[in-house]
Amino acid sequence: MIKILIADDQELIRDSLRIVLSGNPDFSVNTAANGIEVVRAVRRDKPDVILMDIRMPEMDGVQCTQIIKENYPEIKIIILTTFDDDEYIFSALKHGASGYLLKGISADGLIEAIQAVSARFAASACASASNFPAFFSAST
Repeated sequence: MIKILIADDQELIRDSLRIVLSGNPDFSVNTAANGIEVVRAVRRDKPDVILMDIRMPEMDGVQCTQIIKENYPEIKIIILTTFDDDEYIFSALKHGASGYLLKGISADGLIEAIQAVSARFAASACASASNFPAFFSAST
């Protein structure tokens, strides 16, 4: 069972992702609406993978990634973004995010990305963390 936390301030996105991912019997899914809720949910639930919106109120995805990776380095974080915002994405990767996905990704592409990071599939799919963005964004 892969425990997933969806972190997005937009309720429609959050609920849509939850519905799509909850249909997979290998996934357990929780949600959070902002960075502070994410930190609380991580302490409480210890997810395996976080789908993290890059721009959220109260604490953005970059700050949240930094805090989580400092305290829970084993948790995999995939940044979700609407735009190919290089500065934010680079900062999140620098703080330990495993990769990023554009929100327009297909459901199958999202599931593959989650399975890839949770299984530490990086060695065969990508040579290093710097290659993850190309791998994930190519799935859109």
